[in-house]
Amino acid sequence: MADVKSTVSAAAAGTIRIGERSVNRLGFGAMRLCGPGVWGPPADPENALAVLKQAVALGVNFIDTANAYGPNVNEEQIAEALYPYPSDLVIATKGGSTRSGPGQWGRDCRPAELKKACEGSLRRLRLDCIELYQLHAVDPKVPYGEQIGALKELQAEGKIRYIGVSNVNDDELEIARSVATIVSVQNRYNAMHRDSERVLEDCERTGIVFIPWFPLEAGDIPQAHVLNEIAREKKASPHQVAIAWLLQRSPVMLPIPGTSNLEHLEENIAAAALELSRDDCDRVETASR
Repeated sequence: MADVKSTVSAAAAGTIRIGERSVNRLGFGAMRLCGPGVWGPPADPENALAVLKQAVALGVNFIDTANAYGPNVNEEQIAEALYPYPSDLVIATKGGSTRSGPGQWGRDCRPAELKKACEGSLRRLRLDCIELYQLHAVDPKVPYGEQIGALKELQAEGKIRYIGVSNVNDDELEIARSVATIVSVQNRYNAMHRDSERVLEDCERTGIVFIPWFPLEAGDIPQAHVLNEIAREKKASPHQVAIAWLLQRSPVMLPIPGTSNLEHLEENIAAAALELSRDDCDRVETASR
């Protein structure tokens, strides 16, 4: 069992710039605060609010959500727990995904629907302007340039400050960058799955923040065994090693581990102070090849 140190702040991970905003480089993904299948409210709504408040108390000033989480539930939780917001808090939300039931995900990135989604997020989050608004997925039925163009129009209207994309390949990122200034990419990336390596390289080259979703994925494969080995050596948890590896993998990385458990939250934040050697990092990366 890891030595959970609740006094460790997310600030120990250093900072990163999203546009002109500086945030601590260890954020919080709020999706897990919804009910099973990311559908409806959780069984213990008060616990969800307590987790959000504790995340901020531990130095988290970047929280990721989406209108599809719940749907709507997650954004409402954030506002209920944290409004009026601390001046340094950046809330990033997403639009473009649709929900029809627990564990079911669809896409609708028609410009009119994206604009409606943004208006709903503004209302639920009690904001006049969303700091970072991300296109949740690529809708194959709509030209991608038009999807990004809708966000650019919302930006021109002052409803969003910065534009991000999610679940993209390197070609789609290039299209997005030809239409608008893109400050972030949110793709699946962790020690187990590194399919977005080329996208990460593009982000490093252009100074775009890379937000890995599912940063704590685990499984009975070589990488998991390596994480367990390093965890025993460091007297940490495998999850802490996975987060520390992400932080050291790239200077543009902004991990957002999520949890609905207060103890796990403190354990995840404590990873901000965990230092891995070059050899530790090489072992993880070698296992993932």
